[in-house]
Amino acid sequence: MAAPIFRCFSRGQGLGTPGLSGVLLLGLREAHSGAQGLLAMQKARGLFKEFFPERGTKTELPELFDRGTAGNFPQTIYCGFDPTADSLHVGHLLALLGLFHFQRAGHNVIALVGGATARLGDPSGRTKEREALEAERVQSNARALRQGLKALAANHQQLFANGRTWGNFTVLDNSAWYQKQDLVDFLAAVGGHFRMGTLLSRLSVQTRLKSPEGMSLAEFLYQVLQAYDFYYLFQHYRCRVQLGGSDQLGNIMSGYEFIHKLTGEDVFGISVPLITSTTGAKLGKSAGNAVWLNRDKTSPFELYQFFVRQQDDLVERYLKLFTFLPLPEIDHIMQLHVKEPEKRAPQKRLATEVTKLVHGQEGLDSAKRCTQALYHSSIEALEVMSDQELKELFKEASFSELVLDPGTSVLDTCRKANAIPGGPRGYRMITEGGVSINHRQVTNPESVLVVGQHILKNGLSLLKIGKRNFYIIKWLQL
Repeated sequence: MAAPIFRCFSRGQGLGTPGLSGVLLLGLREAHSGAQGLLAMQKARGLFKEFFPERGTKTELPELFDRGTAGNFPQTIYCGFDPTADSLHVGHLLALLGLFHFQRAGHNVIALVGGATARLGDPSGRTKEREALEAERVQSNARALRQGLKALAANHQQLFANGRTWGNFTVLDNSAWYQKQDLVDFLAAVGGHFRMGTLLSRLSVQTRLKSPEGMSLAEFLYQVLQAYDFYYLFQHYRCRVQLGGSDQLGNIMSGYEFIHKLTGEDVFGISVPLITSTTGAKLGKSAGNAVWLNRDKTSPFELYQFFVRQQDDLVERYLKLFTFLPLPEIDHIMQLHVKEPEKRAPQKRLATEVTKLVHGQEGLDSAKRCTQALYHSSIEALEVMSDQELKELFKEASFSELVLDPGTSVLDTCRKANAIPGGPRGYRMITEGGVSINHRQVTNPESVLVVGQHILKNGLSLLKIGKRNFYIIKWLQL
């Protein structure tokens, strides 16, 4: 058998196609039924970046996804997610989108939570060792990630299926098999199949060995455990494809070599691009710029606004990467954008599609209500917002619960909420126009509060002092 070849395609190349034009023609038909319709389509969208091995195997990667090849359909594909935090973030979305595209094509996919490997810490793409996490913290994070992955899969199935039959989406945790392993037995059974020279040659290892901090044994062994994960899933689920960020190729290669030595079978890796900030930093917890997918950490409004604010030179690429919209529809959206750039239609569509996938229809509606309330001073939006939405929207706002006594005035309200100083100064802040209630300026301190004007139908008042200081008041016993 010829040696496997690793190759990164340029934008002008397809996967067994004469060029990008052929890929686009396949993409326009959204033909997921064959190898070209799945792999080449995602290559054209920019979601699939690199393939390993690309050639030199008994069965080549495109053949795995060919419905016409007996016994090849469906395939099983997996991607790992280490629970170093209690939420996924935007940086994880492309790997998830990759799994979803395979699922939509009828294949079975596995989201593997690294409840065991997270305790070692993946050194890939890192300049220093991760801070060690206690076992209890990892277990808690792993539970949260499993719940988050299941919620995303449910939103995908409920809101994007359109009645079609898809493959299965399964969530597993590798602690299920590592907690049964004895260390000496594991090393005896697995360790002999790995060569030190090969492991040391990985770019992630070389980079860390040359750094001032060096590399711990725990980090060094991470690629061995990730390789074993691939082997375990191959043995128990016939999983032959691993999906991961472009910084995972070394680990994926270790898995290929391990499985091929033990079984003689070929497996494959597909990488997705890493999403970076405007400064080029990888989006994530370690870089301190994570946009979380858990509502408790990043609200639907904040996620929506993150994508609405994307620059014009990125939005077309992001529509192809982060949404399921067909390429012709994306082209049409961008053509309209050239004519009316001030409407920011591509950014709004991008934000809509991603927020709906992550938070469901209710989360998207919430994000739009908050947008109307904050940026368009919509009283109607404020009136239907929940306590949670108001707290998410005005995170720095003070929240008070007050009893509405007969004759309560604007001045009384401001003082009870501790929004203005006592004495003449606070009085002047109102008369000089520095106070608004529910986006309406109030200048008479003695005005009695009116339900429906100062107090919304949901029993709330939004008090603003100056330009940026907000106070949320929930009225009791209305």
